Amino acid sequence: MTFIQHLVELRDKLLHSVIAILVIFIGIFPFANEVYSFIAAPIIGVLPTDTNIIAIGVISPFLTPLKMALIFAVYLAMPYLLFQVWSFIAPALYKHEKQLIVPLVVSSTILFYAGLLFSFYVVFPVIFGFLVSIGPNIVDFTPDIQYYLDFVLKVSFAFGVAFEVPIATILLIMFGVTTVETLKKNRPYVIIGAFALGMVLTPPDIISQTLIAIPMWVLFEAGLIFAPMIKTRSKETKDSKNDKPNAEPHASDNDDEESEVSDDELDEEMDKIDDEFAKMDDEFADYIRKLDEEDKDKNKK
Repeated sequence: MTFIQHLVELRDKLLHSVIAILVIFIGIFPFANEVYSFIAAPIIGVLPTDTNIIAIGVISPFLTPLKMALIFAVYLAMPYLLFQVWSFIAPALYKHEKQLIVPLVVSSTILFYAGLLFSFYVVFPVIFGFLVSIGPNIVDFTPDIQYYLDFVLKVSFAFGVAFEVPIATILLIMFGVTTVETLKKNRPYVIIGAFALGMVLTPPDIISQTLIAIPMWVLFEAGLIFAPMIKTRSKETKDSKNDKPNAEPHASDNDDEESEVSDDELDEEMDKIDDEFAKMDDEFADYIRKLDEEDKDKNKK
């Protein structure tokens, strides 16, 4: 595929993803208030009796549930979004790597949703209970709906991404970027990095930082356990060369020809783009020259 074809395919993937999000958003928009009520359940459960969250902004009661519905649509569309990402990357993968697309999409989706559920049912009750109990007695704890939504979205998305650590570990090992032995050797740095990343992704409190760092460490260890089961790219190339000595030259010749053809097509496309830019530069230079000449004529008159 040429560079332009890759851009066209990327545009199609992005367009399909946006359409999927919009379709889901239209479906859940009538229930935006119910969705926000469900998201607000963790903090409502720790507030004093007959106390609710408040709205400081004039249009916050309308915009905040609307924003929540849009983000919720993105979360629900996550399996399709991940499939679009993997299908865009698929042409650059080997045959045995393409067979892992469906398992990786399924596992990525499950881990992302697991992170969301972990933050909603484990982290939020602990954080909100701690915040309510630690404040002065003379202060009424009544959060604003917009600030609460921003807090929930930031923390939940951070946990969803953090739970993708096994996938990231497996991909790094599968593509030969690193090895299991190297990661085991650098385990102390990974643990420190998990706490540092937790500090960046979560609010400035030790509870949420610890609650995200420990699962990241555990999931990293899980990635090390499952990574050896997947054949790496370097091993695949070596095995194919050893197993098929006679057929390999023909296959490599064809691959070389295809790569040469694709390189030639790419060069032609780039030459055309360069020519177009050169023409635009010449036209712009002519236009500037004409303006200068007109200014000189006006000054003479």
